[in-house]
Amino acid sequence: MSRRKKIVEREILPDPKYQSVVLSKFINTVMQRGKKSLAEKIVYGALDILEKRTKENPLDVFNQAVDNVKPLIKVVSRRIGGANYQVPTEVTPKNAQALAFRWIIGFARKRSEKTMMERLAAELLAAYKKEGASIKKREDTHKMAEANKAFAHFRF
Repeated sequence: MSRRKKIVEREILPDPKYQSVVLSKFINTVMQRGKKSLAEKIVYGALDILEKRTKENPLDVFNQAVDNVKPLIKVVSRRIGGANYQVPTEVTPKNAQALAFRWIIGFARKRSEKTMMERLAAELLAAYKKEGASIKKREDTHKMAEANKAFAHFRF
């Protein structure tokens, strides 16, 4: 049991355009070197591209894409008796959202489209359709957890 104080979690304000806390967190994750206005331009531009391509509400497409990428289970390395085991553990909703954001943004940055808006829109659209690199990463994570199911009893 930790003797430190409980962490007081700061309340994140919803984003100005769509009034969504999840989108605000996503913008903060896209942000690099404190340039929030640039991150907002990228994310809102990507959502505009999504709206043109899908003809649906871009916030609904975004939320569905994030939900499709969220992992349910992951593997954690544990050292037991001199050997390292990959122990499958459940992912908390907060951590699942953070992993989904990280995977979507990471794979969007690796794409070949010209601007970051187009890359992010393409990755979100692929995640919405349950295809693309971020969905593959989720499936690989689930497969690894399934393969190491025998070590689940090491979880505590």
